[in-house]
Amino acid sequence: MNPISRRSAVALLAVALAVTACGRDGGRTAERAAPVDTGQATGEVTVWAMGEEGKALGAFVKDFETANPGIKVNVTPMGWDVAHDKLTSAIAGNATPDVSMIGSTWSGEFAKTGVLDPTPSGLVDKAAFFPGAWQTVEVGGTAYGVPWYVETRVLYYRTDQAEKAGAEPPRTWEEFKAFAKALKEKGGAKDGFQQSYTLGASWQEVLPLIWQAGGEIVKDGKYTFDTPQAVTALTFYQSMFTEKLARNDTPEGAFPQNFIKGDVGGFFSGPWMIGVLAGDGGPGFKDKFDVAPYPKGPVSATSFVGGAAMVVFKKAKNRDAAWKFVQWLADPKVQAKWYTTVKALPSVQAAWQEPELTADPQLKVFGEQLKDAKTPPPYPTWEQVAKVLEAELEKLAKGRSTPQETAKAIQAQADTIGTGL
Repeated sequence: MNPISRRSAVALLAVALAVTACGRDGGRTAERAAPVDTGQATGEVTVWAMGEEGKALGAFVKDFETANPGIKVNVTPMGWDVAHDKLTSAIAGNATPDVSMIGSTWSGEFAKTGVLDPTPSGLVDKAAFFPGAWQTVEVGGTAYGVPWYVETRVLYYRTDQAEKAGAEPPRTWEEFKAFAKALKEKGGAKDGFQQSYTLGASWQEVLPLIWQAGGEIVKDGKYTFDTPQAVTALTFYQSMFTEKLARNDTPEGAFPQNFIKGDVGGFFSGPWMIGVLAGDGGPGFKDKFDVAPYPKGPVSATSFVGGAAMVVFKKAKNRDAAWKFVQWLADPKVQAKWYTTVKALPSVQAAWQEPELTADPQLKVFGEQLKDAKTPPPYPTWEQVAKVLEAELEKLAKGRSTPQETAKAIQAQADTIGTGL
């Protein structure tokens, strides 16, 4: 989910072209998965993992090693800021690990290079995962890897301000604007809401609006941003600024303290913010905020789904053990225990019935939201298009373009970039 450098993108494209020149289809057609033996396995498995998950995984895998005494798992943690470049270099140098964690929007890029091993048939049940999560690993009819953990966006709001304003969590777009207005005019907030474009996540906030309006961003293998539904979504997004319900000049670093102080009444974000707010807000603040599902647009209340997957490389030195490890990570009880370790939400729906998750009512909101959450298409060029969205949405928020102009500008640039398939 992290930005990819131009150097990294160019390097990966060169690798993809080289593979295509050798006769590969770049992931555009279904690829047959070779069978794998997930019975008794031995040897070492090398794993690369990012962020806090990467730091915690090394100790967590001891349970797997205990259950599989012939296997040793060696985890190399790394930062998200360097992960994509390291994977690109490893692909170019034929020095990939057995297994790697990848961001949810990276599948298309890496699948195009031809280095990812298709998920073996019968290894896991596709239906066991949230549909949006499975979409992040399926490219051209072939699954590459297994969704590991997920995240989605919901509404965070100040319960004390809502109570003071006599406002209930909104269920529709219309109620949402009335809710933000009430928090500002009656609840004590300076701004009823904070749109997150200033936090570098606006495309993740606007795509749900397009889907909620009944639109799609891809049709017949092409990007489709210049549609009536997209204009409807962009008009709603801009109205939060024009009606002074949200600022378009939030200083960098102001969030989340502006929410904790009560200057902002609400925002959209993922599950990690529960811990951040409880920690930064100090004793008692956890009782001053709550979460609610995305308000419903003209068609639906769909949200965005992200997260990470685990993939196995074709050059894995210990393929059977690698897939056995990935299969273990998808076990519902293992996923529930992983949640207690780093608060990463399970991608497997059955894990949400485990006691580690059912005890938290706020988590239930995320679980319900995940049932129809969607993800961007697994296209190799998605990160480039995402940057276009960021730039054009900032113009829209600043009042330098109209929703119609924004939709056309995004479409024109997306057409030039293409899907990369």
